[in-house]
Amino acid sequence: MAGQFGLSVRFTLKEGAAEAFDALVAETLAGIRASEPGTLVYVNHLVEGQPDQRIFYELYRDRAAFDEHERQPHTRKFLVGREALVDQVEVDWLTAVDGKGYAEGE
Repeated sequence: MAGQFGLSVRFTLKEGAAEAFDALVAETLAGIRASEPGTLVYVNHLVEGQPDQRIFYELYRDRAAFDEHERQPHTRKFLVGREALVDQVEVDWLTAVDGKGYAEGE
């Protein structure tokens, strides 16, 4: 886990924007799967009882992999596209201490 870089992001969507947001995320994930080996985990979560919220959990091999993710055309398109769909974004930057789960070399 040493060196891995993570974050969680809570999106509060504009009313009626969930379907369009989820489609934009699906398109973005296709790009991540195809061209980002340093992105270890990238998951979009529904929030029970909160249909206008989504939580992303993202884990990268290191800070450089995150920076590379941010430069990708599919990520840039997501950042621009979400502006019309999202009311609020909350980001928590994460440092792993210990746990069980994905780690390179396992």
